[in-house]
Amino acid sequence: MKICVLASGSTGNSTYIETDKYKILIDIGKNRKYIVDKLKEIDVDANDIDYIFISHLHDDHISALKTFLKKYHPTIVISNSMFQELTDIHEYEHVLIYEDEVILDNLIVKCIHSSHDATDSRNFIFESNHKSVAYVTDTGYINYKNFPYLTNKDVYLFESNHDIEKLEHGPYPDWLKKRVLSDYGHLSNNACSVYLTKLIGNNTKKIYLMHLSEKNNTEELALNEINKVFKTYNISFNDIKCAKANEISEVITL
Repeated sequence: MKICVLASGSTGNSTYIETDKYKILIDIGKNRKYIVDKLKEIDVDANDIDYIFISHLHDDHISALKTFLKKYHPTIVISNSMFQELTDIHEYEHVLIYEDEVILDNLIVKCIHSSHDATDSRNFIFESNHKSVAYVTDTGYINYKNFPYLTNKDVYLFESNHDIEKLEHGPYPDWLKKRVLSDYGHLSNNACSVYLTKLIGNNTKKIYLMHLSEKNNTEELALNEINKVFKTYNISFNDIKCAKANEISEVITL
């Protein structure tokens, strides 16, 4: 399995996952040119994308969807509620509706409910050939019932959206601060860190902190918080990086 974060942040989100049989995008924010160019940087032709998994319908996760589908024709993997709302694709031929799980040969994808102010928002756990990646972003909290699915994965792509103090004293209007801090908003650096203390295990090889706010966070704050929390819990884990808004991550190979 290969994983590469193409973009992560309020200006657009997209992550590439490759198995021995499939080339997949999780979400497709930004614009088509950006996605195509970033795929080229890792030697992937956009024509070869088999599936696009949609986590939710906010623009920073689907802004390139319509133009990408028009040119490249991958299969959209989407929940029924999202599909009904996304009227632009009702005539599109290649649609796979998910409920709680998608099985594609030796790839199993758990599609768990997240808590976000969007129709039927989801997070994903991809598992293939005994390798696994958890994609957890755009959620105000993680339901305890999903912990068994999320425990001891090889790679975590995990939201660390904001520093609470920076958000509270930052430029956002009060209504937006309340939205971000709510159960339907985004995970803070601290919440991210505490959740990960409960989820990572002996199999875990790498953590990427995702969806960092440009106004309410910095890489330094996010990394300092997770290192502090891990130290408090006597966890020794050093392979933690921050995904960027306009640069691809390394290609992680499992």
